[in-house]
Amino acid sequence: MSENNIFTNPYNPGAGSSPKYLAGREKEIEAVSVMFEALKRGISQRSVIYYGLRGVGKTVLLNEFENICDQKAIYYQHIEITDSLRFIPAITTAANRFLRNLSSKEKLKNYINKVLDAIKTLTISFSPGDVTFQITAEEKEMYYSTDYEQTFTELFESLGSIAKEACQSICFFIDEIQYMRKEDISALICALHRVSQKGYPLMLIGAGLPKVFQFIGNARTYAERIFRYEEIDSLTDDEARDAIVVPAEEEGKKYEPAAVDEIIRETGSYPYFIQEFCYQVWNNADGDTITLKDVKGSEKQYIETLDNGFFMVRFERCTDREKNFMYAMVDCGELPCTISNVAKNMQKQVTQISPIRAQLINKGLIYAAKYGEIDFTVPKFDEFLIRKRG
Repeated sequence: MSENNIFTNPYNPGAGSSPKYLAGREKEIEAVSVMFEALKRGISQRSVIYYGLRGVGKTVLLNEFENICDQKAIYYQHIEITDSLRFIPAITTAANRFLRNLSSKEKLKNYINKVLDAIKTLTISFSPGDVTFQITAEEKEMYYSTDYEQTFTELFESLGSIAKEACQSICFFIDEIQYMRKEDISALICALHRVSQKGYPLMLIGAGLPKVFQFIGNARTYAERIFRYEEIDSLTDDEARDAIVVPAEEEGKKYEPAAVDEIIRETGSYPYFIQEFCYQVWNNADGDTITLKDVKGSEKQYIETLDNGFFMVRFERCTDREKNFMYAMVDCGELPCTISNVAKNMQKQVTQISPIRAQLINKGLIYAAKYGEIDFTVPKFDEFLIRKRG
């Protein structure tokens, strides 16, 4: 392995890390750029949810959209939903930051005070002297309050009205949106619905796993009218070829055509896998041309890196029963598979394993691919399980 190769490596594998060259997402970036231009002009925009499997680059896209916000001076806040994150404090903190940006404008003080009064279950103080805000969440029974949705909607209405008055625009980015609490997503949908009706320059762009359809649909029957859904999939062969070749060319190297074909075959054209494989190949290759031999010689290291990191971290989050369920999915021989076949492989009744299915869906490991069928949210996870079982 050449030390110089490591320093010049143009590939960037990582969770949500932007590659040096982002291939195949020009259409999405152009569409959002147009939307943001309209939003900046005060034209209300329909919120968007991007969905897809792990490793297709959803978070990378959100980061690209945030760069566009920076260029167009659109206020934004990125929120990644986790088990430990409480959504309301995250949103109110974002609102607080937005108000700080506007607090020097005297004519907006009345609007600011309206925003500060929007959520009755929050204690909010404003000091005009030093222009500081303090927000303390009083969460007692907040998630179960009968007027929770109303107060949340009032917050968004107030933010939208002050944004319109200030000739500003707001976009909230929510990653891993499928992990939001049901009461939170329901309130969010209500708020976005009202903001859209009022024509305010406030929108949301979310990213999540394929289960997001059912999750959001169950929260509100009219949710399909609030969001536009866009699938993010693996790259086409031509896009994958660009993702492999262009970064190398910028560093003065090229690939043999057979080497590129092998990377595409092995990675399935999934962006994260391409970055990881090419990262290993680059470090191991010598000379100005990367050959099929270089690629073949890096395959073992590439697979071990995925197994010990990308795949293993998800596998170890599962109980023994959940692991057995996933092994039974692999034993079906073809994915997606029916839960009845999984039950047969486990020598159980469907009713006995349905709770395990639900647990794995909640953990984001599997999803309902079609009616009555399930698949892994992680590409090539079945191949990992085969290697793991030996």
